[in-house]
Amino acid sequence: MKKKSKIHFEISERKILLRIFDVIFVLGGLQLVSHFLHFDYFQVSEAHWAWIIVLAVYLTVFCTIFELYNLQKTNNYVKVFKNLVLASSVTVLCYLLTPFYTPLLPANRFQIVVFYFTFLGTLVLWRFAYIKFISSPRFYKKVVVVGDSFNIASIAQELETADPNYTVAGYIDTKELDAPNVTRAIPKIKVEALKDYIKKEHIGEVVVSTGYSSGMEKKLYDVLIDLLEVGFPIREYDQVYEELSSKIPVSRLKEDFYKYFPFSRSNHNKLYLFFHRIYDIVFSLIGIILGSLLIPFVFMGNLIGNRGPLFYSQVRVGRHGKHFKIVKLRTMVTNAEAGGAQWAQANDTRITKFGRFLRKTRLDEIPQFYNVLRGDMSVIGPRPERPVFVKELAKEIPFYEIRHVIKPGLTGWAQVSISYGSTIEDSLHKLQYDLYYIKKRGLFLDLRIFLKTLSTVIFFRGQ
Repeated sequence: MKKKSKIHFEISERKILLRIFDVIFVLGGLQLVSHFLHFDYFQVSEAHWAWIIVLAVYLTVFCTIFELYNLQKTNNYVKVFKNLVLASSVTVLCYLLTPFYTPLLPANRFQIVVFYFTFLGTLVLWRFAYIKFISSPRFYKKVVVVGDSFNIASIAQELETADPNYTVAGYIDTKELDAPNVTRAIPKIKVEALKDYIKKEHIGEVVVSTGYSSGMEKKLYDVLIDLLEVGFPIREYDQVYEELSSKIPVSRLKEDFYKYFPFSRSNHNKLYLFFHRIYDIVFSLIGIILGSLLIPFVFMGNLIGNRGPLFYSQVRVGRHGKHFKIVKLRTMVTNAEAGGAQWAQANDTRITKFGRFLRKTRLDEIPQFYNVLRGDMSVIGPRPERPVFVKELAKEIPFYEIRHVIKPGLTGWAQVSISYGSTIEDSLHKLQYDLYYIKKRGLFLDLRIFLKTLSTVIFFRGQ
């Protein structure tokens, strides 16, 4: 069977596409302006390769910080324009202030205005074209899911939320092949009609929930083998879910999870751990120095809107389950836990007005750089919880304590990926991201978390 080809882009391909064409459009726009107008501040040529590299690096870094490569936020015209203005402004400012490797500031200041609006205008033109054409349904990846009496509507929502260009176009229920369709929105496909449905609907791949493959009927098994023989892509649900959502699937955590959870080699790589500790020390020293400069302002704010002690400490669970004292700037009223330990809520009334500001800006976390310097914590890792909550969560989630195989962190993959949670279900959701980090831990994921943390601080998303 030959499948009709249809163009679609994977997540990694779209992110690469965005990065490459961001740079191409900016450089192309500047080249056109310098050719047709009296503009000579920036010229694209071999003699000025350093100018191009510095501009491309700034552009990519600040577009990442301002979430212009977050695929869940690249399809909204208003959000994209707002973030483009912010990214362009900071990029141009940093570029103008960078010595040696960027052009000398022009005598005619109007050239700076031309530079900025050319930079912004070309990015807006390209990103709006991306939304209009590449993010349109014609480039969506359509898949068929094979599983055993699963909630197809829930699965489709989960996958499509993780990747807006990913569409579940049909499903096969391996347990009850003759049962009626469970959802009108997603058609149920008969096994014998699968090949024709793939041709007709331009299906990109079949996703199989391997946990139920043992119950697969022979006729379905034979059809999937035929598809594999002609090169049609068939992938595990676990693999697809993890790739799209960047977290470990809940369904597999409740089973023989060691089968699905190989630890990252970086957890035992001495070179990685050495450099990880080096930048922990460097960042903690920088954090302590900057924090010391801010302490007088925080002290004044504390006197006005958060009366009481400036600092407070709590016992938290660290690596291998060892307890340590965490230091934070106080954000709650002084008798916040007079009745015992309580989960913090999203709009907790115990948080003072100034304390809310400290949380939103993440300034309350600054004293924890001391814990990082001591080695109790790392800059990046799962957030440490209190012993009483760990015991409570471990009873409900037997694999919860796996997150203690590495040091806890100031920031982590769960903190930059989801909003605040205060229930068992929320903790399970956060755990999926923590386990993903432990599984995929490495330099590039650390860098992603660092840049997303900057976005969290800039957009005041701290909790």
